[in-house]
Amino acid sequence: MRAMKSRAKRRGITLVHGGEGKGKSSSGFGVAFRAAGWGMRVCVIQFIKGKWKTGEQRAAARFDNIEWHAMGDGFTWDTKNPEQDRKTSREIWNFAREKILSEEFDLVMLDEINYCIAYGWLPAAEVAEFIRAQKPKWMHLILTGRDAAPEVADAADTVTEMRKVKHAFDAGITAAQGVEF
Repeated sequence: MRAMKSRAKRRGITLVHGGEGKGKSSSGFGVAFRAAGWGMRVCVIQFIKGKWKTGEQRAAARFDNIEWHAMGDGFTWDTKNPEQDRKTSREIWNFAREKILSEEFDLVMLDEINYCIAYGWLPAAEVAEFIRAQKPKWMHLILTGRDAAPEVADAADTVTEMRKVKHAFDAGITAAQGVEF
């Protein structure tokens, strides 16, 4: 296998996957699995999905170089306890920063963090400043979720907006195992 560039020669890229369409997390997972395939150490941290099991998490368990943390309280779009959501988001963000600063990983994916920022559970300026000033220069970072804050998008190198044209759910088709989870 072709050797990866050493950290000293690598320029880490920060990617933001946002928008209303399907595929934000899926795209991030594709990049994470690609990096793992090249032998990079990958850490996935999920801000919303808690104990809900997904195919991606099952697949990642087959890799010895992917560490997975599903830490959220579950789907809290219509929260009854915003203070708890802020607390959980802060705890996950603190954990994520520790993982990033540990320099143990080549790529870190912060799945669904954009929701936490958009809902006001985490300050956009804090996340953007961390990306600019503290993320190791050689590390790749992926942030997913709708409504990416302008500050976070500005701090990123690549920003992609998924646009919904049509979705099966709108026709009454529920989430399909292997496609949506």
